[in-house]
Amino acid sequence: MSEPDDSAFQLFSSVRFDATLLDVAKDEALKHAGWNYLNASPYYMLDFHRDRLVRAATHWGWEHAVAAVSGDAGLARLTEVLNQAVVDQKNGPNRCRITLSKDGQIDCEVTDATPAPLPGLFPPQFPAPGFMTSDPNSTDDAEVSLLLHKLRAASGQTPFEVTVDVDRTSSSPYTHFKTTRRQLYDAARNRAGITGPELKEVLLVNSSSGVIMDGSISTVYFWRNGRWVTPPVPAKYGDESGSGGLDGTTRRWALERKIAVEEEVRVDSLQHGEECWMSNGVRGYVFGIVDLQ
Repeated sequence: MSEPDDSAFQLFSSVRFDATLLDVAKDEALKHAGWNYLNASPYYMLDFHRDRLVRAATHWGWEHAVAAVSGDAGLARLTEVLNQAVVDQKNGPNRCRITLSKDGQIDCEVTDATPAPLPGLFPPQFPAPGFMTSDPNSTDDAEVSLLLHKLRAASGQTPFEVTVDVDRTSSSPYTHFKTTRRQLYDAARNRAGITGPELKEVLLVNSSSGVIMDGSISTVYFWRNGRWVTPPVPAKYGDESGSGGLDGTTRRWALERKIAVEEEVRVDSLQHGEECWMSNGVRGYVFGIVDLQ
C-alpha cells in the first residue's frame, strides 16, 4: 500500500470527557483504574491516549508532533486543549476527538457520548460467559465482585449485536495506528448497516490470514480455553506480525491488568450466539453477542 502525502491525514484519538470520572480518585474499589485513580481528571485514560499519539507520530517521523505531546508537558498541553474544547459542555459525557498534525498542531472536536457506569469504564475483570445475561438475583455468583454486579445491573440486558464483515481488510499502518484515514472502517460499518450509535458492531477480518483484526470502532475480546483473549498487536508496527488491528488504549489497559491475553482468533472459530467483550476510549467496556445469521 503506497503511503499518502503527510498532509493528507492526521493522527487522532477519541477521549471520553465525563465529570463522574472525578469520583474515581476517591474510590478504593477503583484503585485498579490506574491514571484516573491517581489523577482526579474528567478525561478517560488520557495518559494512554497521549502515549498512542507519541508512538504513531514516531512511526512517521513527525518530530514536531512527537515534541508537542511527549512527557508531562505534552500531557498538560493535551489537557489544556481538552479543557478549552469542553468549556461549555458542563459535566458531559462527551466524545473529544483529538487530532494531531505533522507540524504539532493539536485540535479537538466535541460531540455527545452515551452515559456509562464506572464499572464499565474500569471493570476488575470480564466475567465468564453467562454471567451478564444471568438472573441478577442468583446466588451462584456470590464470589463475583460488587463492581461486576453493578455492571450487569446497568447493561446486562442490552448486549451489542456483533456481526462479521462480508469483505476482508488488508492490514497496514492505518489499521495499526489511529489516523483520519477511516474509509475502510466506514465502509465496513456501511456494509453491516450500522448508521449511528445503535448497539451494533462489525468485526474486521484480515485478508491475508483470516484472523479477526478488530471491531470497526473497538477492540474485541473472546472466550477461548477458559480465558478472555484479544487479537495480538505488536508493540511496534510490522508488516507481517500480529492480527493487523489497532494499538488501542483500552486494549492496553486490559492486557496490563491481565483481564485478557493476546491470542489469534480465526473468523471460522466464531460461534453464533457466543458472548464477547468490546472496548474503546469513549464508551469503555461493553459486552456483545456474536450474530452469524
